[in-house]
Amino acid sequence: MNRLERLRHFAFQLPWPRIDWALMILLMLVCSAGLITLYTAGNMTPKYVYLQGTRFAIGFAALFVFAAIPPQMLRRWTPLAYAGTLFLLLMVELFGEGKGAHRWLDLKFMRFQPSEMMKLALPMMLAWYFHRRILPSGWKDLLICSVYVGMPALLVILQPDLGTALLIVAAGAFVIFLSGLSWWRIAGILSVFAAAIPLMWPLMHEYQRNRVRILLDPESDPLGNGWHIIQSKIAVGSGGFWGKGIGEGTQTQLAFLPEKHTDFIFAVFSEEFGWVGVCLMLILYLVLIGRCMWMAANAGDTFGRLLAGSLAMSLFVYVIVNGGMIAGILPVVGVPMPLVSYGGTSAVSLLASFGMLMSIYGHRRRLAGR
Repeated sequence: MNRLERLRHFAFQLPWPRIDWALMILLMLVCSAGLITLYTAGNMTPKYVYLQGTRFAIGFAALFVFAAIPPQMLRRWTPLAYAGTLFLLLMVELFGEGKGAHRWLDLKFMRFQPSEMMKLALPMMLAWYFHRRILPSGWKDLLICSVYVGMPALLVILQPDLGTALLIVAAGAFVIFLSGLSWWRIAGILSVFAAAIPLMWPLMHEYQRNRVRILLDPESDPLGNGWHIIQSKIAVGSGGFWGKGIGEGTQTQLAFLPEKHTDFIFAVFSEEFGWVGVCLMLILYLVLIGRCMWMAANAGDTFGRLLAGSLAMSLFVYVIVNGGMIAGILPVVGVPMPLVSYGGTSAVSLLASFGMLMSIYGHRRRLAGR
């Protein structure tokens, strides 16, 4: 066998990405909408488009890598991935930086947010745990899983970043729910959480309490804490039915809208593309989430079903929370709109999660036959 034949033989032995092209097309449509919105949010300059485009390129590269990794290999690596991400969250406590909160690690050549990685590592860990158990889960399983969920959630709360901590808890809760948790246990857990809400109020930071107060009455501080919600609602309402057009949004171009590249970018989209554009965007997200849920339902093993289902449901929550935030019906919690808001760690981790979904779905027949 000559060198060329050996190289060809080696190439055929490598795992190839199991790409689901229907999901890929949906992702590219959402990313394209995000880049167009970033272009107009950046006052019609390509700066943010170039930067985010680079992150999308890294994210899609991660997608292809994870789409090639068999789910059983992902499962074997899961404890290490969870422990490593937990260690990074500890490093944030010691060396983290950020505006108003310590959320990022600066490696000099890049900055990233470990809490975004935990949104992926935690459901992987819980799916790994339940894969070895007899389902439905019992109280012992719930106690062990509460430790898995509680450790990263507590570290993120200490940053402080209550919004992201709640999303991490939600990602874990989805895995527990999909594991077959009985409804009476779900009712009991929800009752405990409801009873604990009044106890959480004194433990919250003042800025967190202000966000709840402003949600109820934003006009009480229109030039201070209420500025974000008021300007966002003006931008959404001024878009009307058809929108003002690309680059014509007054709230955006005249700098009334804060955080227009990140948390409130969907308000920029709403102002310039109107009610029609928002409906089309939400339909696109709905089809994307539906495709993910269908792939989860057809996974070949317990680990794949639980992980894929949790990732799909988490995506739904991100869209709802960000949309509710910019519409003024939910508190401002700093949750980006998936693949539309400017941000590197969020985009890369999300696209990597879609690569896992593709791998789980692509290997379903092989796993089901084992």
